[in-house]
Amino acid sequence: MRVHVIHAHPVETSFNRTLFRTAVEGLQSAGHEVDALNLYDEGFSPVLTREERLNYHDVPGNLTPEIKPYVDRLRAAEALVVVHPVWNYGYPAMLKGYFDRVFLPGVSFTMEGGGDRGKLVPCLTNIKKVAFVTTYGGNRWRTWVMGDPPRRIAMRWGWVTFKTRPKYLALYDMNNVTPSQLNGFLGTVRTTLGQF
Repeated sequence: MRVHVIHAHPVETSFNRTLFRTAVEGLQSAGHEVDALNLYDEGFSPVLTREERLNYHDVPGNLTPEIKPYVDRLRAAEALVVVHPVWNYGYPAMLKGYFDRVFLPGVSFTMEGGGDRGKLVPCLTNIKKVAFVTTYGGNRWRTWVMGDPPRRIAMRWGWVTFKTRPKYLALYDMNNVTPSQLNGFLGTVRTTLGQF
């Protein structure tokens, strides 16, 4: 299976970067073909431009030369894994910008009836499996009280966009876990994606 792995963390020595490498290794060890994308190393710009927003619903004119290579990689995938930290109970700006600029009308969905009205119809039917691998600074209880927006968005958006229930692997209270807990989570990620 061809798996597109997207990563969003700016620090190469971070635990999250280790998670990214572990995810890639776990998938490769299971014989999957991996297309790894590190958004920071790639120099991806997360800023939706004025022109992009004005042409947002202009399919296929909304597919700019800058964005098309990312769309091609997404369309070539049979599975998607997103590795990221949770900051301020949300996605990093880099990852949110990727979603805003790449998951366009005509790419991830169409509006039945045309334009910006009508019923949303998912387009990325090529993607059969989805997983999110993430770390939280907050503990599980505090995150639950806040509503755990990243988990809720990932699970609901994943279901609507891909018509499959995503796997959600999360390490909470990241700053207070022990080295053995960190290693345990790496093992969980490796095993889970090795069986993806």
